[in-house]
Amino acid sequence: MSVRWNLNMTRSLVVLLTWLAVPALVCGCSAGKAEAPGAESPAGGSKAVQPDRSESDKAAPVHAEPNAVEPARVEPPQSKAGQAKPAAEPNDLKLDSAALFHGKCAEIFRSFVDGRGMVNYEGLRRKRLELRAVLDQYGNPGRKEYESWSRQDKIAFWINVYNLQKLSIVADNYPIEPSSRILTIYWGPNSIRHIEERITRHKFLVMDEEFTFVGIEKRFFRGEFDEPRIFFALSSACQSSPPLRNEPYCGRRLNEQLDDQTSRFLFNPLGFRIDKEKQKVYLSALFQQSSYGKEFAEKFAIDRKFKDFPAATRAVLNFITNYVSKQDVSFLETGNYTIEYMTYDWTINDGS
Repeated sequence: MSVRWNLNMTRSLVVLLTWLAVPALVCGCSAGKAEAPGAESPAGGSKAVQPDRSESDKAAPVHAEPNAVEPARVEPPQSKAGQAKPAAEPNDLKLDSAALFHGKCAEIFRSFVDGRGMVNYEGLRRKRLELRAVLDQYGNPGRKEYESWSRQDKIAFWINVYNLQKLSIVADNYPIEPSSRILTIYWGPNSIRHIEERITRHKFLVMDEEFTFVGIEKRFFRGEFDEPRIFFALSSACQSSPPLRNEPYCGRRLNEQLDDQTSRFLFNPLGFRIDKEKQKVYLSALFQQSSYGKEFAEKFAIDRKFKDFPAATRAVLNFITNYVSKQDVSFLETGNYTIEYMTYDWTINDGS
């Protein structure tokens, strides 16, 4: 009987264990199947569906997703110390406006004038349309814009206008055809004087006003500006003329440019030279009273030196001593010499 009871108990325990094990086995399979969709497929399948999180979990995620990082903001550029760049001063705007305007002719001078001041008139003649387009812009700047410029920029403007118009009229008449056989013998075949009348009568508009070369000289260079160095910046389109620069004049560099022009002109034997053996000082005809000599009289007048010469000549010599060598200055101030004005060489400054 005890044996039969033991068998019954054993069967009951087996049944009980089997009943308990089935749900656990079923739960284990279900859990395995639930993980399968969460695994990313090698082919780049969709991401696993994340289980719902509590509100607290959503408010403070443990790991941020890469796309969740907010991109850095790009701030506008600022000056040092994080301060906004101050607005340009009115004078800066005027200078910038003038500099941009002067730059309109830079390509003409750079392309057709070499370092010696010689001009490629043949090439310039082929580009007359481009030159006229530049001159049209110089003919029509706003009057208010011009009046806002500095004195230096106004001087630079008129020098550029003068030289551009001189280039234009010479290019229009290039190559030079002698006006007569007699004058060809007297002046030479390539003298700019063969077209002198056309140059003198040449008219052009600037700011909707008619001008000639003589008109600009009289009104601005001899009148308003009172700056003798200007005359070493103006081209006569010939060998004895002050050399052209291969850049435009501009207000910010005007003093430097005019000093350089004066030095270049006086360094040229056609502008100034000393012959100590003959005790002579040779000066360009530009310094004669009939030309630009009297323009130096008031500004460079001196009574303490050069007492053997008239007042206007003393002023010219006083001016020259600012640009020549110390040896030449010493000779001019203490030497015994006479002055002779050189014959002007009107041969065209052709570098074609």
